[in-house]
Amino acid sequence: MHKPSVAELRPVVHPAGVKDRRSGEHWAGRLYMRELSLRVDRHLVNTRVTPNQLTYVMTLAGVLALPALLVPGVLGAVLGVVMVQLYLLLDCVDGEVARWKKQFSLGGVYLDRVGAYLCDAAVLVGFGLRAADLWGGGRIDWLWAFLGTLAALGAILIKAESDLVGVARHQGGLPPVKESASEPRSSGLALARKAAAALKFHRLVLGIEASLLILVLAVIDEIRGDLFFSRLGVVVLAAIAVLQTLLHLVSILASSRLK
Repeated sequence: MHKPSVAELRPVVHPAGVKDRRSGEHWAGRLYMRELSLRVDRHLVNTRVTPNQLTYVMTLAGVLALPALLVPGVLGAVLGVVMVQLYLLLDCVDGEVARWKKQFSLGGVYLDRVGAYLCDAAVLVGFGLRAADLWGGGRIDWLWAFLGTLAALGAILIKAESDLVGVARHQGGLPPVKESASEPRSSGLALARKAAAALKFHRLVLGIEASLLILVLAVIDEIRGDLFFSRLGVVVLAAIAVLQTLLHLVSILASSRLK
């Protein structure tokens, strides 16, 4: 069976604009994963594997980040990163295989969004359970599990707020929103939005960034011999998630996206 080369694949599966999408392409995809995914595509595009099947496996990888993070110590944090990176790889591959095979469906788009919701939630819930020290032998402090779950809920709501713009516009008989409509009409809100975008603190509640943060904090805690920094990280992510949920909602309502 002929395997297309990377040079043959690239113009088809990476059409102009794919890597430049403002909100549709993760920095890790632009930096390295899109190149790695091309090498995986070669082995899949001429098989019976469908894009939706890849999306199912992608979602499973993201969900498995949760039990991976429950493994004590640095090993669990490393496994969490591995599962999230596998999720990201398959998130690239499923769309690329769909472009090569010309197998597009609304079901695939829907499943992709569900996978993104579940991966972010799995990482943050897993982080909270790590901080609760399930296997430490002492009393389990469920406060950390609660805060991790709160962070997960916020991460999901942030995505839902964006997705529901499309739902509201569709039900109102309006066309899809344009990028320019996302700019707040208030100059003060516009400045706040630019400041948040520059700092990018809100990205810490996304599965990819959160998993890398968890690994860094796990290494520090391993050196210290406690869970202080992991627990501090759970508090910070919960606060970011709650704050960003409110700010994002205000940003949407203050923009032209619902006009």
